[in-house]
Amino acid sequence: MASISLCMIVKNEEQVLERCLKSIYKAVDEIIIADTGSTDKTKEIALKYTPFVYNFEWNDDFSAARNFSFSKATKDFVMWLDADDIITEENLLKIIDLKKRLNDTDIVMMKYHTAFDEEDNPTFSYYRERIIRRDCPHKWKGRVHEVIECSGRKSYSETAVNHKSVKNEYSTRNLDIYEKQANEGQLTDPRDIFYFGRELYYHKQYDRAIETLSNFLDNKNGWIENKIETCKILSFCFSENGDTENALYTLFKSFLYDRPRAEICCLIGNNFMQINQYSNAAYWFELALTISPENENGGFTDLNSYGYLPCIQLCVCYDKLGNYKEAEKYNIKAGTYRPKSQAYLHNSEYFNSLHIKGIL
Repeated sequence: MASISLCMIVKNEEQVLERCLKSIYKAVDEIIIADTGSTDKTKEIALKYTPFVYNFEWNDDFSAARNFSFSKATKDFVMWLDADDIITEENLLKIIDLKKRLNDTDIVMMKYHTAFDEEDNPTFSYYRERIIRRDCPHKWKGRVHEVIECSGRKSYSETAVNHKSVKNEYSTRNLDIYEKQANEGQLTDPRDIFYFGRELYYHKQYDRAIETLSNFLDNKNGWIENKIETCKILSFCFSENGDTENALYTLFKSFLYDRPRAEICCLIGNNFMQINQYSNAAYWFELALTISPENENGGFTDLNSYGYLPCIQLCVCYDKLGNYKEAEKYNIKAGTYRPKSQAYLHNSEYFNSLHIKGIL
């Protein structure tokens, strides 16, 4: 059976660190913690699970901290987590079982669930390089939104990590690091430019986000999944600026990079709903329902867009068009995806009232 070193970087994570370590420690053979300057009880909590707690002087570079933590590992494979990640009991058992089958693998790609519905089912996920053979060439790169570059035999696993942040607001830390890179002329990597544009959008600097992300699209390099995601973010920026035409245009532009994704179809439908073109909107939501959520590139997947969301929006569209029977049909279908959704339950009461009035 292969052995695994869990490597983490932390700072002031007393709210979540024990939750994380408690969920994973039975599956790993060593835990390495690199603390980048905690002033709370983070290190005290970490020492309950491992003696290998190191101080790392923070230098505005997440990759440097990651690489430091990986350098301390001694086991066959290295695994990483963030402090606000959780391994469910089901996935803990999968990781333990996976350790028996790592002989022909250098890199294990695992699902990363980052959003959840009212029943805690994942609604947004993507693959990340999660477990890497220690002696396989690898290195973290990128000061922010770091990624590990590695080569070798790769396998995809349905084993998942759940990201469960407890933060209610986010600082400008990431944006500040990117701004510093840009001012120093060091923001040249397409991936960094993409994430810089995304940070600008998050902080409501829409004009700058549009300029940055448009430059990213004009660059022939860059991951196809980031190109498609850029089209989505640009659409949001144009919408915030009241520019419906360009909001739609950038969504259609995503078709240059790959076949239509349900996420894009739903956003196009939403744009048509905003201008009261419900028949056009319905077309795109119905198209979304014909698309499979499989993404062979391992990119971002909004699972709601492949079932629940188009159904609940089709319910609204057909109701606005006066086709109550079709509207109710799609609401019932939405309930098969998320039976405890507030929108579905509210609509069900609405249609019950239409039945009582004899309208349906």
